[in-house]
Amino acid sequence: MAQAASTVIDGSGISGLTQRRAFGPQHAVLKFIRRYPLGAVGGALILLLAVVAMFAPLIATHDRYALGSRTRLLSPSANHYFGTDELGRDIFSRIVYGARISLKVGFIAVGIGAVFGSMVGLVCAYFGGKVDFWLQRLVDALFAFPTIILALTIVAVLGPSTTNVVVAVGIVSIPRISRVVRASALSVMAMPYIEAARSMGSGHSRIVFRHILPNVLAPIIVMATAGFGGAILAEASLSFLGVGTPPPEPSWGIMLSGAAQQFIRVAPWMAIFPGIAISLAVFGFNLFGDALRDALDPRLRTA
Repeated sequence: MAQAASTVIDGSGISGLTQRRAFGPQHAVLKFIRRYPLGAVGGALILLLAVVAMFAPLIATHDRYALGSRTRLLSPSANHYFGTDELGRDIFSRIVYGARISLKVGFIAVGIGAVFGSMVGLVCAYFGGKVDFWLQRLVDALFAFPTIILALTIVAVLGPSTTNVVVAVGIVSIPRISRVVRASALSVMAMPYIEAARSMGSGHSRIVFRHILPNVLAPIIVMATAGFGGAILAEASLSFLGVGTPPPEPSWGIMLSGAAQQFIRVAPWMAIFPGIAISLAVFGFNLFGDALRDALDPRLRTA
């Protein structure tokens, strides 16, 4: 009898282990792909962009800074996949290295916006009163300016550089994230377990970081993912206007700016390929962000 019970227990243990393995990360990824195919396409584009940025020295076929009077305005060919620009530089290699700048701006700027925006939203929701009133008026003041105008003003004050572009894009994304986090935190604070934590003597930091923040992580993740596309587009726009990443760095916006001014009719590939790179990057992050929102929002997931 004991041996049979042991066999049953062992069998159930093996079955449970197999079941846990079946519902591992691979199963979650496959389930996400089946349920959100467009989100999977966006994730594939993001992964491709990350691989290109990581292995840029291996993928690039030429030096991104190399000039050549004999290679000016060459059309796409086997030697220059995307052609060359007005200075004889290989456009394919510059687009490959430009992926690093776009991801750098996206990751750091979104990180700045997510951290500080979440802090502002949590403080407003938790303390309320005058703290909430004055911080929200500051957020309203930032919302009053169009995104690109505000970023342009910040970069104009700080000076054109990749670091300042990151700071400007990060500051611009703070108000939007803070509003979403504040709304989510207010709904969480209405839950009975927050009142129970207060009655048990929990401090402010424990309530905020242990009970409120974990329950608003989903909208923060969704906003951060969706903000990547906007950050990449903002960097390209600032570089296009001449106040972003300074030349000769291979920013996609700078490449578009040089093509649009004089060479769009003579060498249209100078604008086509950087434009495609920007579009695919923004498109991928938007698709993945929308799918992630649907997956993390219980109401949409139930529907």
